[in-house]
Formats: sequence, structure tokens, C-alpha cells
Amino acid sequence: MKTIASCVHDIIIARPFLEEGLSRQIINFSALAKDLNQPISEMLRKPVKDGAIMMALRRYHSPLNLENSVRLKKVFRNLGDITVRSNLSDFTFQNSKTLIHSHSQVLEKIRANHQIFYAFTRGMFESNMIISTSEKDSVLKAFKNETQIGLQDKLSAISISLPNGNSKIAGLYYQIFKRLAWENITLYEVVSTTNEFTIVVEDALVDKAFSVIKRLKD
Repeated sequence: MKTIASCVHDIIIARPFLEEGLSRQIINFSALAKDLNQPISEMLRKPVKDGAIMMALRRYHSPLNLENSVRLKKVFRNLGDITVRSNLSDFTFQNSKTLIHSHSQVLEKIRANHQIFYAFTRGMFESNMIISTSEKDSVLKAFKNETQIGLQDKLSAISISLPNGNSKIAGLYYQIFKRLAWENITLYEVVSTTNEFTIVVEDALVDKAFSVIKRLKD
């Protein structure tokens, strides 16, 4: 059976900014209760009082349990090196039978140069490559017979070393994405491995994004 508390929970979960604002205690409960009155009344199919909604808001707790919250804080305190790489280009190609052959040509050229940034992801219908812009001509030459879907220059990557066991922590990436969204930072690409997480943003946003990631440790 639906209650005011369950309606408040459903609405806040669907709106990460609300949850962030409540956790920071920067939202006026009275004003928010008035704003939520209509949607909650519609969900319950009966009129509700602002005071009852305000009480539910004050009692709201994040769905992350206390134990997991402690583990999250520990992970963020133990974040490793944060590395920034600039002058990157992002290529997207349609998947084909010859795509791997084209890709191997690029790998052969850069395999001895450890200064080159490189990340490759293959999806169901298209593949994505993020690589140092210095290799742009080489990529275009190797993939000249492939169908290019997209190309974006002037990108930067921020890579974060995560502690072992991070894949067992619920809400880890959610907290990172939430902080970035709160600061109005648009992610161009996201790449992750077991113990490393990389976000790719436009050059104009890299300083702001780095500041957000750095503050996660605090």
C-alpha cells in the first residue's frame, strides 16, 4: 500500500539532485513539501497535507545502508593517483568484418610508444576509440575503408585508480556521476577497468571535473 513516505522515497530516488540537496541540508523542507504536494496527491489519489510530506522528508534516509556508506567513504579516502591526459580525439566506427584488421594497424603503430593514450570499446553495432590526437592521421588512414560515425577533438581524460574490492561497493559510480552532474559537467565518454575509472570531457570542463574528482577524497 502506498504511503506518503513511500511516495517521497520514489520521487527522491528518481531525482538525484533532490537527494544531494537533502543530504547537504540546503533544501527548504517547507518549500519542497509544497512542490511535491501535487505529484504525491496524484500518486495516492487523494489530497495530502504539506505538513505530512515535510515530516516524511525529514525522516528520509538514503537507500544506501549504513554499512555500505562506511565502505563508500573508505573507498573515496583510499582513491589512488588521479591522472589527467589532454589532446585526445574520439573516433566512432560502425562495426564490420574488417574493423579488427583496421584496428590492429593502429595497435601495431603505437605498441612501442607508452606515452600514447589509448582506449577501445566495442559495442553491438559500433566501436569507439579514444586516442592521442597526435595519432589522428594514422587512425584515419588505417580506418579509411570503414564507416566513420563520429569524430570529436579537444578532449581530456581524467583517470582514477580505485582500491581493490571497489567492484563490491554498491553506489560507487553513482556517487561519482552524481557529484559531476551536480556541478553541471557533461561526460563525453566513460571507460573503466577493474581498478581504474576514466572519464572523458571536453577541454573546457577538465579543470572543473578534476576539482570535483579531487574533492571526492575529502
